[in-house]
Amino acid sequence: MPSRPTFQPLSQFPAEARRAVRVVFTDIDDTLSTAGRLTAAAYGALEALHRAGIIVVPITGRPAGWCDHFARMWPVDAVVGENGAFYFRYDRKARRMTRRFDQATAVRAENRRRLMALKDTILAGVPGCAVASDQAYRETDLAIDFCEDVPALPKEAVDRIVALFEAAGATAKISSIHVNGWFGGFDKLTMARRVLSEVFAIDIDEDNRAIVFVGDAPNDSPMFAFFENSVGVANVHDFRDRLAAEPTYVTGSASGVGFGEVAAALLEARNTR
Repeated sequence: MPSRPTFQPLSQFPAEARRAVRVVFTDIDDTLSTAGRLTAAAYGALEALHRAGIIVVPITGRPAGWCDHFARMWPVDAVVGENGAFYFRYDRKARRMTRRFDQATAVRAENRRRLMALKDTILAGVPGCAVASDQAYRETDLAIDFCEDVPALPKEAVDRIVALFEAAGATAKISSIHVNGWFGGFDKLTMARRVLSEVFAIDIDEDNRAIVFVGDAPNDSPMFAFFENSVGVANVHDFRDRLAAEPTYVTGSASGVGFGEVAAALLEARNTR
């Protein structure tokens, strides 16, 4: 893929390109949420996109238990969770949840055992970190909290968590609040590709320009790199030195307000010819 300008203001996103968007992928923590809360404005932006016929799929590091709720209760078309370990889609008419995991049940069980053994090593090796409060609802990964429910740790401590995961052969990704570690080759982009193909018959290579991804953190870098119309909410600047790839556009506001800017820009283009 040819190089493209990055960190352009959202105002540089051409109206014609915005008008062609059919799918919005979005991170949740500190992209949709603001200071740990989903505001009415951000939820309303989701609702407005969904009502306009745009496919909306949150792509998050949050756990399977939470994603079941998101898929059932939010105005979304599917959810990718645990950094690409699965997608869930709820058919409201049939009252049926479809769950597709990257790994078989037995593999997930064995990997959970390995992660729980690794947990004690990380907690002992990085004072001040903790197992994330949502760990009980996870199927495939171990989430280590470095600033959500514990006092914020310095960059060096976060890097140490990553190093301990990687020394054990696990993949480790830094979000805005956790370091998530897992055994296996899944990631956000691979499962995003799968959900669009299997559920919506959309090829993300052929239809790249019809998709927007919105995120804020280092674990969103593969999505920023792949999608031509990637957007970082303004707090992505906090992680600029950690990003392996940068978003094409950046909003003027942070977190959920920034997501609302993206939704408004897409809907305004549809309503203006």
